Amino acid sequence: MRTPAQWLRGVRHPEAFHGHGVRRGFFEGWYVKLVSPDRAARWAVIPGVFRGIGGDGGDGPDEAFVQVLDGLTGRSWYHRFPLEAFTASAHGFDVEVGPNRFDARGVTLDLPQLRGRIEHAEPLRPWPVTLREPGIMGWYGLVPFMECFHGIVSFGHGLRGTLEVEGAAVSFDGGRGYIEKDWGRAFPSGYVWMASNHVDQAGGEHPDASLIASVAIIPWLGGSFRGSIVGLRHGGRLHRWTTWNRSEERRLEIDDSHVRWTLAGPDGLLELEAERVRGGLLHAPMRTAMHQRVEETLDARITLRHVANDGTILLDGVAECAGLEVFGDTDRMLAL
Repeated sequence: MRTPAQWLRGVRHPEAFHGHGVRRGFFEGWYVKLVSPDRAARWAVIPGVFRGIGGDGGDGPDEAFVQVLDGLTGRSWYHRFPLEAFTASAHGFDVEVGPNRFDARGVTLDLPQLRGRIEHAEPLRPWPVTLREPGIMGWYGLVPFMECFHGIVSFGHGLRGTLEVEGAAVSFDGGRGYIEKDWGRAFPSGYVWMASNHVDQAGGEHPDASLIASVAIIPWLGGSFRGSIVGLRHGGRLHRWTTWNRSEERRLEIDDSHVRWTLAGPDGLLELEAERVRGGLLHAPMRTAMHQRVEETLDARITLRHVANDGTILLDGVAECAGLEVFGDTDRMLAL
């Protein structure tokens, strides 16, 4: 059981660990994306912890883990560790799983696929946390009974260093990183998630642009609703389309080849069209265990267009090296 002080600290620090004092029915994971400057190497590394619903010797498995996804080939690996191999700070981003460490300064990896040290070449750029807006979830982040919480640790930052990638040295000097996270009881029963900070436009790459967009089934007071959180950072400003700021979904279509999504809100109109490509299977928390059932890619392309309320086109481009997941009962989600 978390104390009120622990809960308040967690609201102020979404990047930190929220599981101190929680013994069962809990997960937390950090999604760390590493892309080389030529985009030829793109990897997602996900450290985390899972506490089953049994807990303390019950039926639910307790484990730490580091997942690895090769974004080019779709291969994936799930490395299990004993629970005691996991440590994390409740005050900031600082996570260790066995010999692997992830913090605000960089990443140290000792895995069969990836070994070495990558430094963050510049400060992390999180979603701002304020009294009025405690992170990407807005005031929903203050509701303790939410099934799943989300946080943006860094929209984008430069990288430097070399990793041994399956035995071959690969330089990430001048590459880009991205970090987000989830925690709670379980992933939503249906959702779409997409993210990229490699946005190309007519004049070349937009180094400041980063997109995170998610829509999901949200359990709420005995029922459920469809909730959206979308952030597009460019030009030094974060633009938001979310349920909590009363943005409107004008279009959401999902088929076997694309996700098409249009939103309107205080920051104008946002049009997204993501191409669905086959990816690798990742494990996801489903209350009883970490099940290998979520297909994710780092090779999707997202066409995006941001139009101001006065009709001015603020950004028109294609987001490459994009992460994309379409999972679960999306028909039910679309019907909400």
